[in-house]
Amino acid sequence: MRAKSLLFFIIASFSLSWQAAYGEEPYRVGTTAANFLEIGFGSTGAAMGDAAVASVEDLSAIYWNPARLSYMQQSEAQFMYQPWFADINTSFSAASFKVPGVGVFAAGFYQVAYGDMKVTTMQQQDGTGEMYSASDYAFSLTYARKLAQWFAFGVSGKYIHQKIWHSNASALAVDLGMVVNTLFFSPSGERQDGLTIGMSIANYGTRMKFDGMDLMQPIDLYPYEAGNYAYAEGQFKTLEWELPLIFRIGAAVHPIASARQKLTLEVDALHPNNNSESINVGAQYRYTIPSFGDFYVRTGYKALFMVDSHYGMSFGAGMKYILMRNMAIRIDYAYRDIGLLGKLSAYSISLLY
Repeated sequence: MRAKSLLFFIIASFSLSWQAAYGEEPYRVGTTAANFLEIGFGSTGAAMGDAAVASVEDLSAIYWNPARLSYMQQSEAQFMYQPWFADINTSFSAASFKVPGVGVFAAGFYQVAYGDMKVTTMQQQDGTGEMYSASDYAFSLTYARKLAQWFAFGVSGKYIHQKIWHSNASALAVDLGMVVNTLFFSPSGERQDGLTIGMSIANYGTRMKFDGMDLMQPIDLYPYEAGNYAYAEGQFKTLEWELPLIFRIGAAVHPIASARQKLTLEVDALHPNNNSESINVGAQYRYTIPSFGDFYVRTGYKALFMVDSHYGMSFGAGMKYILMRNMAIRIDYAYRDIGLLGKLSAYSISLLY
């Protein structure tokens, strides 16, 4: 009875918060820093249209919902590479360690590299001969644990850094997540196959403010007077910008759940602080071959009902191959449509130990 009461309270609280914020305009598009944190890291979640907060099974749960790490059966190391548009490259590396009776500890590293670009000025618009680069990265430490058979939580602490030539900005943030497992709609009568509700809030932290030598410029304090003020040193004062705060709530069901097959359907609702609300939907089918491993097929659609959305369908597949000594290797692929920016792929490889 207490479990049902807590579940009702959680859903009701978040529903009221959603209704209070829903439909507010303007949507503040382009008003946050570190927007690389919204890209989506993890081939499994990307293939499901970013609908992963309630059902993600691998180490990319660090990004989608840290509480889902507590459902991992083994420790894991993962690397994801995702070429982005305009020769931008993104990657995600992580490792976890499962301690029985204590929980799961994990560390993750997100990186975006923008490549080298020409330095231009108003006088030299074809370039000065110099090159500059820009990059973003975030480092996270995560802890997750099951407090009961039906409830788990997770928390991540993150250090976020952005750099463009000689200027940079940093921030600290936390991610919080929870998972509630129920017996509703369970074809097997087990909680693991019933309705699962996942919730997370990502990037709740300090603001970012750029600083560096690139902001130093010579200023003539008295342009109409001769004197010693022609090259006084001045610095532009930049504003502080919020991080892209994202609240996710999702529900997953498993219409098929047996020893050989499992079908997962998920719907997620998102409320960001820099855009309109949206819905992500996704599906995953898993087929298990005893003593060999698992095969996965995934699909999804991101950002339904978002104002001016340019996203489309996503697809993916994966394989988990069992090795000796209870180890396994897992390979996942995702293909997604982001409208005018083209079609993108993501590749992940994981070692389970």
